[in-house]
Amino acid sequence: MISPKEILQQYWGYSSFRGEQEKIIQSVLDGRDTLALLPTGGGKSICFQIPALMQQGLCLVISPLIALMKDQVENLQRRNIPALALYSGMSFFDVKIALQQAVDGHYKFLYLSPERLETNLFKDFLPSLNINFIAVDEAHCISQWGYDFRPPYLRIANLREHLPDTSIIALTASATPLVQEEIVKKLQFKNAAIFRQSFEKSNLSYSVFKVDSKIQKAIEVLNNVSGSSIIYCSNRKETKKVAQLLQLQNISADFYHAGLTPDERSNKQTLWIQNKIRVIVCTNAFGMGIDKSDVRTVIHYSLPDSLENYYQEAGRAGRDGKRAYAVLLYQPVDENVLNNLPEEKFPSFLVIKKVYQSVADYLQIPVGAGEGNYYDFNFIEFCKNFKLDVHVVINVLKMLEQEGHLSFTENIFLPSQVQFLTDKNTLNNIENSHPHLDAVMKTLLRT
Repeated sequence: MISPKEILQQYWGYSSFRGEQEKIIQSVLDGRDTLALLPTGGGKSICFQIPALMQQGLCLVISPLIALMKDQVENLQRRNIPALALYSGMSFFDVKIALQQAVDGHYKFLYLSPERLETNLFKDFLPSLNINFIAVDEAHCISQWGYDFRPPYLRIANLREHLPDTSIIALTASATPLVQEEIVKKLQFKNAAIFRQSFEKSNLSYSVFKVDSKIQKAIEVLNNVSGSSIIYCSNRKETKKVAQLLQLQNISADFYHAGLTPDERSNKQTLWIQNKIRVIVCTNAFGMGIDKSDVRTVIHYSLPDSLENYYQEAGRAGRDGKRAYAVLLYQPVDENVLNNLPEEKFPSFLVIKKVYQSVADYLQIPVGAGEGNYYDFNFIEFCKNFKLDVHVVINVLKMLEQEGHLSFTENIFLPSQVQFLTDKNTLNNIENSHPHLDAVMKTLLRT
């Protein structure tokens, strides 16, 4: 039987593993539920991709971000490893074809979001998928104590009912002891193996500057440290403004955020990876899963929401092991924003009640109705009409979802339905006058 090191050499071109990778891979091969805590850039994906390649069947990978899924699938496909991602925006028909191909054994890896697990279409195909084990990426999303809690992660464990003998590997780059405990509990780990690797990065320098002008300090850093750079901003408008200011100083820069078209995002990302653009100025929509080792500076133009976010984003510098710099810039106004964060992240009961009532008013749902129904929900229009803060609403919806009052997702796939509203006599007349439609009508009526 081929060994993990031989697989590593064959597909990735490396002769040896790093840190705890080999032990984690062996744990997965032994069929144990495994929790792997590895630093950003620590090679988490290899820990489930190699054992999947050594076993028969399909590896189911649950991931929270489309960008992350697409990047990993593209990386696998470049190595001639068959992989597929299911993401929002795909039609019901395309998803159905993809799942059928997975059943037929055309793929080794199937990436999807936790919301997708709950769709009827996926549940229909699940018994036919030859799943060898399950990988849960960004596993900290399962914990309400985590910085990026995502309620559908709580329901991943429902897979245990259908796949009782299938082991799970959970991976994250940031989890406190409390979050680790939550991951093991919520995923119903049995005989869990937990691996922790040091998060210290000796080649990465961390600096914090209180400044009068953020742009001047950013330019100074970029002039003193050559090489590729990421600058994180809090909103889309700021990314464009900062990129333009850098361009005026003859610094090659471009902006990136989730509001751009897929083609625009892909093009900007490719140019930056190929070093045709030196600086990418972005929101935190950028960076997940991007394999670029030679980033010399990560500059936080805006303060991140949490230390975990900061560690994740700063850790994108210096993955090649060479000297790199993480620089955080702030002003007094930023301190006020941080002080107000708890109120925004954990709204009061009165705020939750107000948002809940506003949702019912917006969707025109009377008291006692609405259970089990799906509604189109324009999030931006809702916030604007009811004069509600976008971030507060997001956090309230997360809380309401966690408590089981509603489900908020982009991944609802309801098959189209056809209904005949006319009477039998009219149908007979149509059949008689249009005999070529007879077969189609009878097929629909019998389905």
